[in-house]
Amino acid sequence: MARICVLGGGLVGKFVACTLHERSHQVMVIDAEPLQNIPIGINCVQSFVNSETISETVSGFDVVVNCLPGRIGHDVRVHLLSIEGTSVADLAFTAEDPRMYDELAKETGSRMIYDVGIAPGLSNALLMGAQMESGPPDSARIWVGGNPQEPDGEWSYMAPFSPSDVIEEYTRPARIKRGGELRTESALSERHAVTVPGYGQMEAFLTDGVRSLLDTIDSEELVEYTVRWPGHIQRYLDGDDSEEDLIEAWTFDPHRPEFTWLAVEVRHGRETQRWDVIDEGKAGWSSMARTTGLVTVEVAEMLAEGLIPESGVMPPERLGENPELLGRLVNALRHAGVEIHSSSEE
Repeated sequence: MARICVLGGGLVGKFVACTLHERSHQVMVIDAEPLQNIPIGINCVQSFVNSETISETVSGFDVVVNCLPGRIGHDVRVHLLSIEGTSVADLAFTAEDPRMYDELAKETGSRMIYDVGIAPGLSNALLMGAQMESGPPDSARIWVGGNPQEPDGEWSYMAPFSPSDVIEEYTRPARIKRGGELRTESALSERHAVTVPGYGQMEAFLTDGVRSLLDTIDSEELVEYTVRWPGHIQRYLDGDDSEEDLIEAWTFDPHRPEFTWLAVEVRHGRETQRWDVIDEGKAGWSSMARTTGLVTVEVAEMLAEGLIPESGVMPPERLGENPELLGRLVNALRHAGVEIHSSSEE
C-alpha cells in the first residue's frame, strides 16, 4: 500500500483517487471545490493548490498525481520536483514541455512521468513499443476523441476535462513531422472524414498532440488528429463565442451516453500495424475518465513500486521502452473493460 496525493478532483482526478483507494492505497485528494460522493477512507481537502505551500502539503506521500488543469498544473511542477525524492505522475496538459525541469529532478533525485493519459499517454507508449520492436516507422498517425454517442444539432460535444484545455487545444498551432522535417500547421487544419467503429462517419482535424513524440519517434510522418461529430468545428470557426460561453455550452452531462475512441496506426514499409481503443464508460464513470485515468493509476502504481527508479522528467514513451510495463498497461485497461484491438496487414 502506498500513500498517494491527488491534486485535482475533476472528472479524471476523482476517478484516479477512487480507483487508487479501491486498490487499497492511502489517498488524499485536494480540490478547490467540494467533492461529492467520495468513498469514506479518502481524505478530501477543499483548498486551492498553493505553489508556495505545496511542498509541505505533499510531504510524506510516496507519489503525487498532478490532475490539475494545464495552466495551474504547470505552475506546481517546479515546486514538486524541488522536493528531494518526489515521484510524480503528471496529467496536466500544457503548452510548456515539462522536460525543462529534467536537470532539477536529477539534482533532487525526483522523477516525473508526464502526459499520462490516453493520447498523449497510451498512444506514446504504443508507438515507442512498435519502434523498439520493428525499428523507426515510416509513418505514425493518431486519431483520438471523446464525444457523445449521438450528435445533437448543437455543439454535439461536452468536455470530459477542463473546457479551457479544450480551447487551448483548438488554438495552439500543431507541431507535426512530414518528410522527416518538423513543421507547424494551424490547429483545426487538414479536416477529413474518418470512420469510427460502431459510430460511422465523424470529422478529424490536426491538433498539437504528438508533443514529445517529435523527439522520440524517428518517423518520416508523425501527426495527431482530434475527432468530433461533423459540424462541431465549423461552428467553432464561424462563431465568436467567449471562453465563458464555451465552458457553459460544453459542460459535461454525466447522464448523457458518450464514448472515447483512439486509433494508432504505424507503417513500416509495406506493413501497417494498428490499434483501436474504444470505451463507452462503466459503473457511472465516463469513458474519458476511465481511459485517461486508468493510465494515470497504473503509472502512479509503477512509481510507488519502484519500477521506474531513475530520476528525471520522462515522457510516457518510457513505458513503451519496457515490454513488461507496456504489457501491464494494456492488460490493465483490458481487465477494466476497455476494448483494445490490434491488427496488422501488408
